[in-house]
Amino acid sequence: MNYRIIALDVDGTLIDDHHELRPRVRAAVRAAAEQGAEIVLCTGRGTTSTLPMLEQLGLNGTVITHNGACVVDGRTREVLHQSVIPAQAVERYLAYCRERGYHFDMNTAFDLYVESLDETMAAVYKRIFVTPILRDALAEGLPEGTLKISIFALKEQLDELEKDWAEWTHDLQTVRSGDFFMDVQPLTASKGIALERLAKLRGVPREQILAIGNYFNDIGMLTFAGHGVAVANSPDAVKEAADEVTVSNNEDGVAVVLERLLG
Repeated sequence: MNYRIIALDVDGTLIDDHHELRPRVRAAVRAAAEQGAEIVLCTGRGTTSTLPMLEQLGLNGTVITHNGACVVDGRTREVLHQSVIPAQAVERYLAYCRERGYHFDMNTAFDLYVESLDETMAAVYKRIFVTPILRDALAEGLPEGTLKISIFALKEQLDELEKDWAEWTHDLQTVRSGDFFMDVQPLTASKGIALERLAKLRGVPREQILAIGNYFNDIGMLTFAGHGVAVANSPDAVKEAADEVTVSNNEDGVAVVLERLLG
């Protein structure tokens, strides 16, 4: 099969658990691009922390960021599409986090805002190439053009949060993007929806799309793509949604798939 679009999740899929792009994976992705496939990084990360991954790959592709809430041309930095959160809809989610002391950030297409920043979180942001902007929420409110709220807490705390929020009626969607991460974003935003929109823009049928991911926020793109692959470090529900399961991100799972399917 000639795959014209290859959608790759970043954390837990493209890069290993040390947050590094492994040489075999880089070579395989570049080889796929040289064969004519459009490489699309499709991630829960923001745009600013995703574009450096394209640079590490030596490519100028499209990035789908913020779990599909934003689509950006990696070469021109033009925002092709974005889904913005209504300020009034998100306030109760933020109030819940403030009451419990959970760290969260507020993301626009290119910027990330926080209300507080300790050394631990500063190190997390530095690792993903982000410089947070401190903001006084009471004085300034929600940043204009906010696409996603990301909450960082212990797994047990987010498990409890999910149970609490299951009782709510939601005008926004909540997406578990990792054991320690919960995202709040518009109902119209998902990796699958964004990938479908990009495919229509490019005139590419879903049968010619390959997607590889590892977590619950990847299920939409895995099921939309003509062939969806979960890496071995995925939760069972993600594996069940995929067409196949490959080896883990620490074992060059992306490269194993691309080398086999693209030759």
